[in-house]
Amino acid sequence: MNIIIPMAGMGKRLRPHTLSIPKPLIPVAGKPIVQRLVEDIVKVSGDKIEEIAFVTGDFGEEVEQSLLSIAEKVGARGQVFYQDKPLGTAHAILCAQSCLKGKVMVAFADTLFSASFTMNSENDGIIWVHKVANPESFGVVTLNNHGEITAMIEKPQTFVSDLAIIGIYYFKDGENLCKELQFLIDNHVIEKGEYQLTNALENMRRKGIIFRTGAVDEWLDCGNKDATVYTNQRILELVNKKENLVSKSASIENSTIIEPCYIGEDVVIRHSVIGPHVSIGNGSHIHQSVISNTIIQQHCYIESSVITNSMLGNHVTYKSSSKNLSLGDYSTEDE
Repeated sequence: MNIIIPMAGMGKRLRPHTLSIPKPLIPVAGKPIVQRLVEDIVKVSGDKIEEIAFVTGDFGEEVEQSLLSIAEKVGARGQVFYQDKPLGTAHAILCAQSCLKGKVMVAFADTLFSASFTMNSENDGIIWVHKVANPESFGVVTLNNHGEITAMIEKPQTFVSDLAIIGIYYFKDGENLCKELQFLIDNHVIEKGEYQLTNALENMRRKGIIFRTGAVDEWLDCGNKDATVYTNQRILELVNKKENLVSKSASIENSTIIEPCYIGEDVVIRHSVIGPHVSIGNGSHIHQSVISNTIIQQHCYIESSVITNSMLGNHVTYKSSSKNLSLGDYSTEDE
């Protein structure tokens, strides 16, 4: 089985954090979002993953090497493809055309999920969904009495279903998906200014492909700062006791750690209260501070601060009063 992960978007809703790093590489509970996504897909797929295609913008060699390393960690061969123009979801997937063969999963890299099943890869296709309270904000599916998808509706203004599409798909026949995506491009089938995956899916359904739903226990969004901080909270709760969240090289003195927290390599914590739901990246120093429900990336220095519901980038220096923060890389604030 192959996995295709479109991730070429600019991540504008998560700025300033995405000015220096692509959104899928922002860490939650100590691992990049896209790494956790890959690991979750591997768990539910039930098949050996052969190739993982990352469809990116021009993010640079360092980012590309990080992505290839993520694939290697799950025993797959990584490849990087480029989407130079934002032409839509169908176009993004087709950029990885050489990986559209055999069994294929497509997963958009701004969402994480929790699931307790192994999918049946003998189905023609699976679209993962989750019940939501505001279906008018999402693409949704309708089902018949046999559990087969009968329609896909984008942001319905009148209620038709509360099963929202979460952005993870399975196709038994990758070559057929490739043909349908190419049809959209060749015939200039555009909706809302872009080539849409849902149009290809609808064409496949009309031709007899049976799509079923895969329901997840929890759907976690990483679209903006508050959503990403909440996702960090939930992932910490889900992996606590399953993963080693506190590095042995961390130095913690006269401090209280309220679990669950992630504390990276060579972190120094002095005279502080950390947690719950805090992730601290490698090499950061925390002194005389109280921090909860926050993501702190690598090599930050925080002193005499009370911080909650916040995101701090890499190399941030902060010595100030209590605040709800969103600071990008190399920011400095000193009272």
